[in-house]
Amino acid sequence: MTDNTTTWREHLASPLTWHYAGFGVLLVAAIAMGARFGLDWAAISAHTHDSILDRQIHLHALKAETEPLRGLDKRLVKTSDQIKTFYATRIPANYSTIATQIGNLAVSSGVRLTSVRYGQRPPANNLSEIVIDAGITGEYPQIMKFINSTERDRIFFVITGMSLTGQQAGSVNLRLQLSTWLRPADAAASGLPPVGEPGQEPEAAPAGTPQQEGQPQ
Repeated sequence: MTDNTTTWREHLASPLTWHYAGFGVLLVAAIAMGARFGLDWAAISAHTHDSILDRQIHLHALKAETEPLRGLDKRLVKTSDQIKTFYATRIPANYSTIATQIGNLAVSSGVRLTSVRYGQRPPANNLSEIVIDAGITGEYPQIMKFINSTERDRIFFVITGMSLTGQQAGSVNLRLQLSTWLRPADAAASGLPPVGEPGQEPEAAPAGTPQQEGQPQ
């Protein structure tokens, strides 16, 4: 018994035993730290992946939002040029040009203008609307030719209304409402009477102007 106790004490006192014990403790600590590091690394990696994914989604959203703005400066310049071209080529210079062209279209299509009334609305968006209320008589093909020619004319005419007022011996009587536009200064110089809300009938054109009410072609 004494020998066993002595041997055990010798083992405890041996530096090699303490080395083994220290190595074991360090090994356990290293394993514990490695496991903790692995868990932390997995959590960080998952968070980093989610963060990158969120940033990618946000980046795609920003690209989608800014896509309509790309090249906006060039589109603005192009639109501005198109507006200038439209004003120069499709907006008449004065009231007489409008009245003369209405007469020319009537002659070329074979219809007869039984009456023409003109009026102007207040300026809006740098243009004044010129309202035309015309009575037209002719055969159906002639009426259609006049309408089509008006819509395709170099002057910008917009048909706002039409109604059949009578028919006799192959001839059709049609009331046609049109609109075109003048620059405000040109409209003011025309002397045309003012017109109120859309749908209000314009007054007769000023005396001495082409295509007056009741003046046939």
